[in-house]
Amino acid sequence: MSRIGRKSIAVPAGVKVQVNASTRVVDLQGPKGKLAFTHRPEVKVSYSDADKAITCDMDPALVEVGNNNAYWGTTRSVINGMVEGVLKGYEKKLEIVGVGWGARLQGKKLVLALGFANPIELNVPAGVNVNINGTIVEVSGPDKQSVGAFASQVRSQRKPEPYNGKGVKYVDEV
Repeated sequence: MSRIGRKSIAVPAGVKVQVNASTRVVDLQGPKGKLAFTHRPEVKVSYSDADKAITCDMDPALVEVGNNNAYWGTTRSVINGMVEGVLKGYEKKLEIVGVGWGARLQGKKLVLALGFANPIELNVPAGVNVNINGTIVEVSGPDKQSVGAFASQVRSQRKPEPYNGKGVKYVDEV
């Protein structure tokens, strides 16, 4: 039995939930945005309006077969992250360290000047917001996966050097 999968997900006020059992889609809408997730067919997701909770269940006969136990816990964790994302949102901060290095926004593109001959242009994905405060690039949005993936893509353009510390690093990174 999945310890994580058995826990119910409390839905706070301000978050609207729709669970469609036939298409296996969970739709969440909150103040920070709207997200949808299609879960695995082995897992049954239901929403109780009286309890204001989402529960993930699995047939006991399927629990011990293959990776079904992992699917159960993963489905619950992803939906829990979605609830937190549409309510509070996620944010990653990156710092650009280097003389003359910086970033700017041109429409829906992030343009990085990282000491190369040509600037690097990155398309900002839909649902992700980018703000620039001096040498700090703030990536935010309701989807945890897309925020983390875009922040990782920005960091990978020039990883910090171990000796000088020059490069693009997370603010809390040492």
